[in-house]
Amino acid sequence: MSASTSHTTGATSLDAGMMGVGSMDRSSVSYSRAPRPLPEMEQPLNLSLLQPQQPHDADKAEKSLSTSEHLKKHPQRSTGKKPRCCSDGGKRFTSSAGIKIHQRIHTVEKPYSCTQCGKSFTHSTSLISHQRTHTGEKSYICSCGICGKSFTRVSTLISHQRTHTGEKPYSCDECGKSFDTSSHLIIHQRTHTGEKSFSCTQCGKSFTQLSSLISHQRTHSGEKPYSCNECGKTFTHLSSLVSHQITQTRDKPYSCHECGKSFISLSSLMSHQRTHTGEKSYICGQCGKSFVQSGSLKVHQRTHTGEKSYICGQCGKSFSSSSSLTQHQRTHTGEKSYICGQCGKSFNTSSILTRHQRTHTGEKPYTCDQCGK
Repeated sequence: MSASTSHTTGATSLDAGMMGVGSMDRSSVSYSRAPRPLPEMEQPLNLSLLQPQQPHDADKAEKSLSTSEHLKKHPQRSTGKKPRCCSDGGKRFTSSAGIKIHQRIHTVEKPYSCTQCGKSFTHSTSLISHQRTHTGEKSYICSCGICGKSFTRVSTLISHQRTHTGEKPYSCDECGKSFDTSSHLIIHQRTHTGEKSFSCTQCGKSFTQLSSLISHQRTHSGEKPYSCNECGKTFTHLSSLVSHQITQTRDKPYSCHECGKSFISLSSLMSHQRTHTGEKSYICGQCGKSFVQSGSLKVHQRTHTGEKSYICGQCGKSFSSSSSLTQHQRTHTGEKSYICGQCGKSFNTSSILTRHQRTHTGEKPYTCDQCGK
């Protein structure tokens, strides 16, 4: 029989068979399935596939590394090993470049300098961020839809956004207190360790924060960089300026019934009222002298210790209080901020102005106990 005849006969037999099945009761028919071929992953493991294969030229080009330095780094990244170790702090790094940058923290090397102000930085990225303070560029904008605040650094934006979300991801292991930035956590942890890394070169006093040291140093130099736009009064600390501005703008609901002077807080009123009652609650343990305010007691105690922390930057003379230094500095500048409202005469201290004003009023507040004059 020919191949074509055999094929035709086979097809006819199959058709007949299918017709026969169609006429049969389906419940009486049993089906047998041909064995399903295993998926690729279920096939017996071909060990030859595990042998190194020759890559295609394109694969070679894709996996090639541009420099020998990158070639050195490449296996380290894949293994996760950090063989390079800082000899000072013990911190490990994956690359020699990483350890070089880190070691600038110990050597205080700052190779990147700002051409506008001369300030130098350890990292180039820090210089770029700093330069935005000159250009005013603030590329990172808060997307909250409420404040629209913009920032020069993405890290500052992230910290700011936590003021909206209330997120505080940095927690203290000692007390559990949480903070919105890692720097705030580090500062807080020094309250547990007692570490005070920032020391004043003039008096030796040490601080936990650099900002606290800078503020303290102004007590020696007499610098007052914060100025009130309303009255021109200057301050050593920003917080003092803010407090002063509040007194200028806020209501003063607490009034003294003796002189009518008003205050923003009850504690300020109570402190003031002691000037009328003569109450002096703060007593010196060495000589028994008493004072109306705790600040006055502290200044007085320096007369016993001989401490004079406030030094004039022009002549080197030292003083026990910042107010005494401020008054002294006016002898150099010639500043006379206290003006008599009646005759226009000006003075460099408020006490001298007060004394002068008695020549107009005729007031004589000091009486002799023996003769009454």
